[in-house]
Amino acid sequence: MATSNSSDSSMSAEVPAPYGTGPSRPGVTPSATTSQSDTTSQTDSKKPVGRVRTHHLQQAKTKGEHFAMLTAYEQYTAEIFDEAGIEVLLVGDSASNNVFGNETSLPVTVDELLPLCRAVARSAKRALVVADLPFGSYEVSAEQAVATGVRFLKEGLAHAVKIEGGRFYADTVRAMVQAGIPVMAHIGFTPQSEHSLGGYRVQGRGDDAQRLIDDAVALADAGAFSVLMEMVPAATAAAVDAAIAVPTVGIGAGNATTGQVLVWQDMAGLRGGKMAKFVKQYADLRTSLSSAAKAYGDDVRTGQFPGPEHSF
Repeated sequence: MATSNSSDSSMSAEVPAPYGTGPSRPGVTPSATTSQSDTTSQTDSKKPVGRVRTHHLQQAKTKGEHFAMLTAYEQYTAEIFDEAGIEVLLVGDSASNNVFGNETSLPVTVDELLPLCRAVARSAKRALVVADLPFGSYEVSAEQAVATGVRFLKEGLAHAVKIEGGRFYADTVRAMVQAGIPVMAHIGFTPQSEHSLGGYRVQGRGDDAQRLIDDAVALADAGAFSVLMEMVPAATAAAVDAAIAVPTVGIGAGNATTGQVLVWQDMAGLRGGKMAKFVKQYADLRTSLSSAAKAYGDDVRTGQFPGPEHSF
């Protein structure tokens, strides 16, 4: 998808931040106090990097284009995925079972996710950073959801948040959007509700498809800038995508959605065990890392490392 800050006639070009942009870093437009010669040399060597915004995702939906989304939980993957051109990075509550060692996403807390979110947001110069609101941090009331969302934008430096649930949460989404918090909605299989859903089950089959369509319409009408669908039949996901004007994101939801998302440890083959049907592995990092660790251990035990070239 196109992600430059120039856009069509319906969207004015983004201008430099009027109140400063914090410490200078590569790829950021020089300040007004920079000399002309310095400006020329800096802009010639590296043009400013345009941040992916929610309206760029909307443009992708309008133009029939697609965007990619991956989870990220720390600085190195955030930097690598950002430089690889991944448009959206999700600091998911999946950190619970991919970083903190829990069996499910339920135990992770706001205070655990905020440092991960900060690391990703500080490291990604281009991607839109979306943070999951974890279980228990938004369900009590719209006021609770707004307060949690504010923390993720202020303390976590996120650009948007994601919440799970259907049209029941439309008023919550509306309150958050009115407070200035961009919201991605998440319907279909919602991992935080695995116990009430009876486990990991595909949602939206047969007559249940209309429920997901109604959920998506209500959430989009409430102001959600995107709707993510997980473990939904491809035909149902296509019907949802056709029913709403905002972009959709799929994970196990066919290829009719505007975007696709995967947990990066699944995508890159770091996690062991059986993969879900919807996962495509693009690398085998588990084997590569295991081989490197074994070779290192062997070198240490046999005295080959450190060698003269590694010593002072």
